This record gives sequence, structure tokens and C-alpha cells, in this order.
Amino acid sequence: MRPAILAVLAGVLLTGAACDSDAEVHETGAAAAPSPTTAATSAAPDYSADTAEVCGRLDKVFTGELNDFGSAIGKMIAYKEAKQADKAAEAEKAAAAELRSAGGQIRKETSAALDPELKAAGESSARKLEASAKDRAYIKRIRSTTDLDRTLKPQLAEWLSPVAGYCA
Repeated sequence: MRPAILAVLAGVLLTGAACDSDAEVHETGAAAAPSPTTAATSAAPDYSADTAEVCGRLDKVFTGELNDFGSAIGKMIAYKEAKQADKAAEAEKAAAAELRSAGGQIRKETSAALDPELKAAGESSARKLEASAKDRAYIKRIRSTTDLDRTLKPQLAEWLSPVAGYCA
């Protein structure tokens, strides 16, 4: 999923910058061999194959809905710079609709995950996207591409960090 997140950031921010996440990174490869102490208690379920499938589906969400969000934001900036307030407002609504859609898709894809922590992370990311679609204060602060980098880069990191830690 990291390539998809980077692609979204590059496309949306127009700078090619990558986001850093404070989220804990969870490996999706083979589980480490249990120590003798943990093996005696109980083996943790191995969700790696399912997590890889879920992350593959999330890649499509990040390269689809979030790219569409980036396009709407780009149009909004162009309309604001051209002093076309009505069209800028329409583009802002379209961007918010793309965020709601991305949140719903993340929720859908992670709700079927076997790993309960990935499910919770997906729900967290979905809620963040949907809340931002309702409260668009950060969008209103974007008036130029300079504002875009400063405003949207941390916002994207906040939205995606819950699931990014599982799909590194």
C-alpha cells in the first residue's frame, strides 16, 4: 500500500513528497517463530495472507477515490485563482464527495479483514475521512498550490496513518 499512498501524495500535492506515518508498522510477511514461552501459551493467528489481500484492495481505493479527490482539489484551486467562486464551491463539494466515498470504501474493504486490529484501523481511517468531508475547514484554507502542500500533506497523513501501518 505504501506505493499507492506515495502516488496519492505525489498526485495530490504536486510535489512528489511522501508522507511519514507515526503509525506502528505491522509486517504482512511470515510470522516470526514463537519463543518457547509464547508457544506454550497459545499461538497468535496468522493474518498475513488476508491482510495482504485487504491491502491490495485498499491500494485501489487510494489510487482511485483519492486521486479523484486530488483532481477535484486541483480544479477548486484553479477556480479560486480565476475568481470563479461558484465553480470553486462545486469543486469543493466534489472533493468532499470523493472523501466520503473513500471513507466508505476503506470501511468496506477492512470490515471483512480477519485481523481485528486492521478492522479497527480501517474504521478509524474511514471516520477521519468522513468527518473531514463534513467539516471542510481545511479545504477552505487551500487557495493556491502553496497552500495545498502545507494544508493537505498533514491531513492525508492523519487520514491514512491508521491503515498505513498494516499495509507497509
